[in-house]
Amino acid sequence: MWDASAPPLSSLEMAVVEANAVALGATVDFLMENAGRAVAEEATAHLPSPPARVALVAGNGNNGGDATCAAYYLQQWGYSPEIWLVRPPAEITTRAARRCFERIERRCPIHLGVPTAGELSPFPLLLDGLLGTGQGGRLRSPVREAVRAIRDSGVPVLSIDVPTGVSDPEGLRPRWTVTLTCPKEEMGPGTSGEVRVRDIGIPADAWLHTGPGEFLFFPRPTGRGDRGRTGRVIVIGGGPYAGAPALAGLAALRSGAERATIVTPEGAADRVQSFSPNLVVRAFGGERFRSTDVGEIVEFVRAAHPRAVAIGMGAGTHPETVESLRAIERELAGAVPLVVDADGLGALPSAEEIASVEGAVLLATPNAGEYERYFGGSGAGEVGERRERARAIATARRLTLLAKGSPDLLADGRGTFLNDHHPPAITVGGAGDVLAGVLASLLAQGVYPLHAARLATWWVGEAGTRVAARKSFGLVATDLIEELPTVLVAGLERVHAPS
Repeated sequence: MWDASAPPLSSLEMAVVEANAVALGATVDFLMENAGRAVAEEATAHLPSPPARVALVAGNGNNGGDATCAAYYLQQWGYSPEIWLVRPPAEITTRAARRCFERIERRCPIHLGVPTAGELSPFPLLLDGLLGTGQGGRLRSPVREAVRAIRDSGVPVLSIDVPTGVSDPEGLRPRWTVTLTCPKEEMGPGTSGEVRVRDIGIPADAWLHTGPGEFLFFPRPTGRGDRGRTGRVIVIGGGPYAGAPALAGLAALRSGAERATIVTPEGAADRVQSFSPNLVVRAFGGERFRSTDVGEIVEFVRAAHPRAVAIGMGAGTHPETVESLRAIERELAGAVPLVVDADGLGALPSAEEIASVEGAVLLATPNAGEYERYFGGSGAGEVGERRERARAIATARRLTLLAKGSPDLLADGRGTFLNDHHPPAITVGGAGDVLAGVLASLLAQGVYPLHAARLATWWVGEAGTRVAARKSFGLVATDLIEELPTVLVAGLERVHAPS
């Protein structure tokens, strides 16, 4: 069940939780049935005794399904529900909502179309099931006209999950809202009346662990004015090692980035380029990053206008290299989201330095040894203790933390999650570089840092699981990169399939 001390969830985050609940075995029918019964129970607290009348105004989505399910229970308990369906039944969008409507349609009066204020005014209570989570902006017809009629009727309103038109000045302002599972981010002060939270049976692991629902965080082109792939990534790394930045760049491309440019010392440039013609390579300095290269690198990055930068992989730990990376990170923090990995972790700006930089986005990805060395973290203790320790570190350091391990700990001070979806065979050199590349790609496409961490860890873990089924401990990092698109296709099909 939702933790009452946790912040409200956005509609997107709630959709991810529900998708992960379904993946864990909780069917949409089960969740809607629980929701409808909870709504009906809340309605009885505001109704006269049976056979009191109750109006329900429903849309064609799952919020309408919750409403018609509630009508069924109210009718079973002796009340007299009457439903206005503002769109034709043929337009009901999900199988679960259609089942709820078909169960009640011959048991109570059903009106098709928008009600009038006069039709609604005799009722002692009205249930608002027009729009739920995911709504935004101004209301459109016929919902706009239905809301106007409800307001004009003066009937007390109980909204289901989220009041219809919560972000519209002319939306409903109900006396009560029964919000399902947890409060929603959209429900600001004064918009929702008295709020009751009701559990509908979401499994605990759907809140805490990553799952296939994380693919809802992946930004798909809308086809309305955008041209497809977006997000240019720069990887700053290499020197003693050339494979690490190349792996990160290729992973970024395979996870949706438009372009991956590798900024690397002159001595590693040819080796990095040899991995693939798909990489753009820009060389600076000599055999490793030096303090004299910092200004030119920062100028190049700013002029290239990347949407995200990954820094540190394969750069080495020479003191001058670390100081160079530290200077680069300080200069770029606030200008572009940074994924800081491997040798870049020892160069992370302090919390005090970040506090003075407006809009700084840092996503740090230490392995177990780096977590202990650079952050004072530890993999020891109960999972609850480890989560709290990660949350405290992320808060104190003003960053998003992805501490790789069993399980991975993902925290940003707002939320803390676990990812244990990866096979033992994925513990191979280069896997962390692949993960860093996917993270940079997601940040470049505009994904919120903690959401990027949640999606990337599950995505790479699923790629590893599929490859391990074929190659077992023969898995190598490049196998993960080649499996990323296949996992993406399957993941998007799964979360966007009709429910």
